[in-house]
Amino acid sequence: MGKAGSGVVRLRGKDGFKAVDYYLVVPVLLMTIIGLYVLQKVLSKGYAAYPGNYYRQIVATVGGVIAALILSLLDDHLLKITGRLIYAVSLLLLILVPIDGYSLEGTWGADSWMKLPIIGNFQPSELAKIGLIMVASDIFEAMHNKEVTLLKGFGIMAAVYAPPMLLILTQPDFGTAMVICFTFVCMLFAWGVRYRYFLLAFSLFVVVVVPVVWAFYLKPFQKERILSLVFQGSDPRAEYNLMQSKYAIASGGLTGNHTGVLTPVPVKESDFIFSAISEHMGFIGTTAVIVLAFFFICRCLYVAAKIESKSASYCLTGLAGYFAFHYIENMGMSVGLLPITGIPLPFISLGGTAMLINYLAFGVILNISMSRNT
Repeated sequence: MGKAGSGVVRLRGKDGFKAVDYYLVVPVLLMTIIGLYVLQKVLSKGYAAYPGNYYRQIVATVGGVIAALILSLLDDHLLKITGRLIYAVSLLLLILVPIDGYSLEGTWGADSWMKLPIIGNFQPSELAKIGLIMVASDIFEAMHNKEVTLLKGFGIMAAVYAPPMLLILTQPDFGTAMVICFTFVCMLFAWGVRYRYFLLAFSLFVVVVVPVVWAFYLKPFQKERILSLVFQGSDPRAEYNLMQSKYAIASGGLTGNHTGVLTPVPVKESDFIFSAISEHMGFIGTTAVIVLAFFFICRCLYVAAKIESKSASYCLTGLAGYFAFHYIENMGMSVGLLPITGIPLPFISLGGTAMLINYLAFGVILNISMSRNT
């Protein structure tokens, strides 16, 4: 690594690879392998775009691994610059989304995608999640070190968060907005906000924000999803996806469904991939994914607690929150414990954008872990 204050920015050398935290690498690679295995089983059963969509997933995975390796070797200063660059690029792309003339709102209920050369469909809001965490961690560190006042620091934070959040909410993509809010709360907690302030903020959120969002922001189908979760059985049409997911999970048994009769689940390759894991790998497969995800998150938080750099600690906490939200929400909605949203399962669900972004985030995590070890 470049020495502090030397002004030298360079890549870590071969010694950097000796500091690789395999407690982070192994769970991620195992989840990726499970994802590719299950996706092959799912996509080969009647998907018109197969095998093209499966090959694109493999290419995205390989590209993500390469990007993660490159990010893991960056010097600390260069990593900070990369974070700002990711934020700026994501903001520019978010501005272009509503004016590029390409929309999947009729299919997914939101205009969140744009079509890029070679890459194809790309969701800039996924990139914004990572950029916001990396930029916000530096601001939190500046406030911790008294380099800026709290008032100025939170003013800068508001200026950083407001543009992408407004653009994402106008798409509208409420799921991504929830992820961004959750990661910010995680970093805020690590920064040192007391419990009572969290309880006060949560109370205000429930009393003020929830009614406003329900009355003016949520679309009818989103309200139906929430109501069907609270009053299960009240609307069979709104609960169709959930019931099919439950049937698929139950059919998996211990080692998977070997009858050859599979349950049709809408968006089984992405949003409801957890049901496919149970269907093809059974209780053993779903338990393995849960254990791997839990171990990965715990390891991230362990490294965040041990790293000396406050910025790195806040960044790692935010990224751990980012992955934790995705895992909890995706698995929870598949079994009927949480509302249904378009949140994919990291390193497993079909989606080139999601896979690339997940590995970009993992590259940052690996960089911070290697920095600690070196």
